[in-house]
Amino acid sequence: MQNQKGRQPLWEPCYADLHIHIGRTSRGEAVKISGSRDLTFENIAREASTRKGIHLLGVIDCHSPVVQRDIEELLENGTMSEVEGGGIAYQDTTILLGTEIELREPEMREFHMLAYFRDLDTMKSFTTWMKRYMKNVNLSSQRVYVPALEMQAEIKARGGLIVPAHVFTPHKGIYGSTAPRMADVLDTSLVDAVELGLSSDSSMASYIRELDQVSFLTNSDAHSLGKIGREYNELQIASPSFDEFRMALLGEEGRRIAANYGLNPRLGKYHRTYCAACGSVMDEKDLSAERCALCGSPKLVQGVLDRILAIADREQPKLPADRPPYYYQVPLEFIPGLGKAKLRQLLDRFGTEMAVLHRTDEAQLAEVVGPALAELIVAARNGQLTLSSGGGGTYGKVAAKVQISQKM
Repeated sequence: MQNQKGRQPLWEPCYADLHIHIGRTSRGEAVKISGSRDLTFENIAREASTRKGIHLLGVIDCHSPVVQRDIEELLENGTMSEVEGGGIAYQDTTILLGTEIELREPEMREFHMLAYFRDLDTMKSFTTWMKRYMKNVNLSSQRVYVPALEMQAEIKARGGLIVPAHVFTPHKGIYGSTAPRMADVLDTSLVDAVELGLSSDSSMASYIRELDQVSFLTNSDAHSLGKIGREYNELQIASPSFDEFRMALLGEEGRRIAANYGLNPRLGKYHRTYCAACGSVMDEKDLSAERCALCGSPKLVQGVLDRILAIADREQPKLPADRPPYYYQVPLEFIPGLGKAKLRQLLDRFGTEMAVLHRTDEAQLAEVVGPALAELIVAARNGQLTLSSGGGGTYGKVAAKVQISQKM
């Protein structure tokens, strides 16, 4: 957790999204099969810097040799440069070099883990070691056939950071898929943070005691350019770099995670239990149901909220005093009626999505998109939208009107 005692430097907010996939290389080679073709290393950097307003970006397929070749070419032609504190600079954005790894322990289901390294040479060293234990080193999120503790040791030997990914999701989250406790699988003293995932928040995670001393991250897990920044973190750091990010996770010298911004969990694809037979999403009254309330089928995919309550070792969530605030941030693409043309108008006027979401007042927004959409954007900022729950791989939805009395 972050140590917030003492006087804090007055740094500008640094917005960070630390889980972005590579879809293809600049030559069209596949990396993340389910990722968009325009998710190249350069396109991601450009989108984050010029459109989104993200200062620190984690690209987590940089273990791939074909991606490394793209990075080297961008460094050689001067499009990008290496950051002294670790990372790759493009305009006002620094890219952290990361990887997403799939691991599986005996008699357990698989889970995903993120790792970040300080520079390209270190990432290449990790690739050289890891490719001996996997089938296709050029693809994203591949199974690595080594014990989880050995993987942790190899990452730490290279000065890397370890962050279990989307920890509560039923598909390859360490709590949602693998074990009721992270300590059953990993050396928790070597875990630098956990990624909450789109269907949970800080309060939900605080049902579990072993997470009290662990930093929380909220990232987009973007599979397309438009999804970059749908969840993100506000960091208090001196400049965007690997070293500063590491210090923020540890709460060193005034660096810290100042806030997490994420979807209201009800908008997440796996928030509630889903019936695979009839497609219905279990609502609050069906919390403990073992069969679908509509069709009676036992073919239920347990949702994040239901899984957390099933493995909780507290009756009520208890957030540590120094836990950063978690703000429900509805991405602009979720706002009903805000299409591509009107979004483009907002960006032309105010610069980036971060500027629209955080700094532009309602009257200014109304000048561009009209009072109704402006009201929805501000209501999203203030947590005053009406939502329906998601589940089974389908996002929840935002109502096209504001209920001021509803607090999310």
